[in-house]
Amino acid sequence: MGSTASTPAGPVEAAQRAEQLRALVRYHQHRYYALDDPEIGDQEFDALFNELRALEATYPDLHTPDSPTQRVGGYVADRFEKTRHPAPMLSLANAFSPEDLRAWRDRLHRLLSEEERGRLAYVVEPKFDGLTVVLHYADGIFTLGATRGDGENGETITANLRTVRSLPLHLPADQRSPLAPPARLVVRGEAYVDKADFERFNARQAEAGERAYANPRNFAAGSLRQLDSGITAGRPLKIWVYQALIVEGGPALPSHWESLAYLRDLGLPVCPDIRRFTDDDFDALAAYVDAFGRRRHELPYEVDGIVIKVDSLGMQAELGFTGKDPRWALAYKYAGEEAVTTLLDIVVNVGRTGAVTPNAVLEPVQVSGVVVKSATLHNEDYIRDLDIRIGDKVVIKRAGEVIPKVLRPLPELRTGEEREWTMPETCPVCGAALVRPPGEAATYCVNNACPEQLVRAVEYFVGREAMDIAGFGIKQAELFVAQGYIHDLADIYELPWDDIRALEGYGDKRVDNLRAGVEASKERPIHRLLTALGIRFVGAVVAELITQHYHSLLDLMAATPEALNEIEGIGPKIAESVREYFSVDSNRALIEKFARLDVRVAEEAPAAPVGAQPLAGFTFVVTGTLPTFSRDEAHDFIKAHGGKVAGSVSGKTSYLVAGESAGSKLDKARQLGVPVIDEAELRALAGEA
Repeated sequence: MGSTASTPAGPVEAAQRAEQLRALVRYHQHRYYALDDPEIGDQEFDALFNELRALEATYPDLHTPDSPTQRVGGYVADRFEKTRHPAPMLSLANAFSPEDLRAWRDRLHRLLSEEERGRLAYVVEPKFDGLTVVLHYADGIFTLGATRGDGENGETITANLRTVRSLPLHLPADQRSPLAPPARLVVRGEAYVDKADFERFNARQAEAGERAYANPRNFAAGSLRQLDSGITAGRPLKIWVYQALIVEGGPALPSHWESLAYLRDLGLPVCPDIRRFTDDDFDALAAYVDAFGRRRHELPYEVDGIVIKVDSLGMQAELGFTGKDPRWALAYKYAGEEAVTTLLDIVVNVGRTGAVTPNAVLEPVQVSGVVVKSATLHNEDYIRDLDIRIGDKVVIKRAGEVIPKVLRPLPELRTGEEREWTMPETCPVCGAALVRPPGEAATYCVNNACPEQLVRAVEYFVGREAMDIAGFGIKQAELFVAQGYIHDLADIYELPWDDIRALEGYGDKRVDNLRAGVEASKERPIHRLLTALGIRFVGAVVAELITQHYHSLLDLMAATPEALNEIEGIGPKIAESVREYFSVDSNRALIEKFARLDVRVAEEAPAAPVGAQPLAGFTFVVTGTLPTFSRDEAHDFIKAHGGKVAGSVSGKTSYLVAGESAGSKLDKARQLGVPVIDEAELRALAGEA
């Protein structure tokens, strides 16, 4: 593929090579992001991309606005300028039932001639739940992007949109396409985040003790409205394009369906879940709309309905508008997604990490065919910011299998008998004091022996990254806690094996294997035990950092936050979390109990490394998916060459090693000015060719 070309001899050769590389990278990005059909591996692609980046660094004049290297962001805006849209971005009239849908069709029939009714057809599209954007191309080059704004004017977010990998910066996206780009193209689309990507991002945020987003739509909107495009670049944004607003210097496109096909041929991302029906097939259209409503939760992205449009652009122009709504389009909203009911009470649940989450006790109400009696309220700030009170009439939402949530109260329906709610001061299960760390939204029970936390804590303790006890999982955790065999984590090492043999399904061989796994785990390195305790912010990497300095957990119990904060990679938040954990008497007693049961709680300091140590003095954080290293392999590589590994980015971090799908750590590195390198650059620092 030309990925190993030598350095060009001069500016002319460099320009030729850069153009060749841009075309190749665009092509392979299109295959990967738009078609999900890559032709080359990650390493081959990285070689092409890195060569282009190096050329543009050597010859800055080669930078072009459509270069794939623009994806990384880095532009910081003082504020967003305004862009006036070439046509108003109007809203749509709504329908909520099959009767509404057929009434709309009847109105179209009255407004169109008999000959036009014979040619009438419809395009049916998902109503994406994201952020509407307007995209401008000049001679195939992406030049401008804006939000919908008020419909007339939007905020200019061009630099941020350039970082969205599914959006082509150059048309046609496929260099082999015979199509010539139009002189001017303006399209409308929706920026969104896949549900799975959203959950992964929020999980990383929670692990880092940072803000989690309420839903994919807010996340997409917030990500695109960052003043620093480098932050946007670290977010898993995607785009669907669904309307051609202006096509100048291109083919005549008499219908919406043909314009979508044209946009798809240019390489723009057009959703495959779009259908066309003739007027004679209106019964089939209505059946499709109904079926889509039942399966919409299975889609990888969020929708809040479906849109039906008249296909002919000529008929659209003839039908025109009524007020702010086009007569030729309709948004069909599915009933049952939201409901109004009474908030009877607010109770709190305690999770594995001790996070105390408020939940609404509701007057039972049917939502999407399911009777809902409870819903999440997220955290104390959510309740306070929305002024949700016990006794309120509230709007709740249920989407698919997602836990129902309270969207908002209806204060206009208050009687004066509603009561404000505050977070309790003690855990409702164990009575321990609850703690809300400064700067965090969550409140915690820090008692590790809290029964509500115990099952999940046991599951985590025996897991692969912790004590790695073979044959011990969630079912065993639930059973042994329910039987009263486990009251704290150390009880795992005092299980009554004879009693367990008497349980159904636990024969001699199974019990012997499980017992051998428990015994073997006693010799795990102490960083595994520290990880297994489930202290907030102390995962495998952080635990290993701490135990490089404290070779005994008994000594660690006496460590001050100031001493912990001196460890590279350990910030004040982690240090304070460790101090809080060991300030609880039951947690200190737990470590002493492990020691009495012959679980390793101390070990000798490791021998000094031998051989060349080119990474000595540097601290690295690894994030994302690397081309050849797993996360653990990258950590081992760094440590083998004298470097240190940290779990979170701070001012002490020397380098962030970032791979594909890097998340919040990439955002933090850019904010702090920490250098970001890839795997190849890490290997080069370590002295590998």
